[in-house]
Amino acid sequence: MKKQGFTLIELMVVIVIMGILAAVAVPKLFGMIAKSKASEVPTAAGTWINLQDAYAVEANAIGDWTQIGYSAPGVKQTSKEYKSQNFTYTNTDNTNVWTATAEVVLNDCAKGKTWTMTPTVKTNETTGKTYIEFAAGGDTYCRNLTPSFDKLARTGEQ
Repeated sequence: MKKQGFTLIELMVVIVIMGILAAVAVPKLFGMIAKSKASEVPTAAGTWINLQDAYAVEANAIGDWTQIGYSAPGVKQTSKEYKSQNFTYTNTDNTNVWTATAEVVLNDCAKGKTWTMTPTVKTNETTGKTYIEFAAGGDTYCRNLTPSFDKLARTGEQ
């Protein structure tokens, strides 16, 4: 008589292997989901920086969102605030600091943590040309989700 099917040991081995794979894959999956949600931040900041640069060439100053024609991702709440599904973007009065605040938990990056980009007007002492320096700031761990965000910061003339 011919036996068909799997033995109990073979089934147990398969279940153990699947458990090990799940234990490794699930945390990686959640990390990728958080990174994908946070990926909108560098793009939004990069657009703001490009518009600031263009405005600075014309006006020799830093402009607010209305002056530079910037609209962040999401739905407009006020002239200085936009809300997307994952972030609230604001333009701080008087300093024109660009801020993205997390509206959801992104792994260990808690709700309410921020990414900031601060512009400063500088003048080259040799040429007399005016330019803007951008400094990245905010919660360090959260910025680790978006490595390209820190690369947007720059010092010196471009």
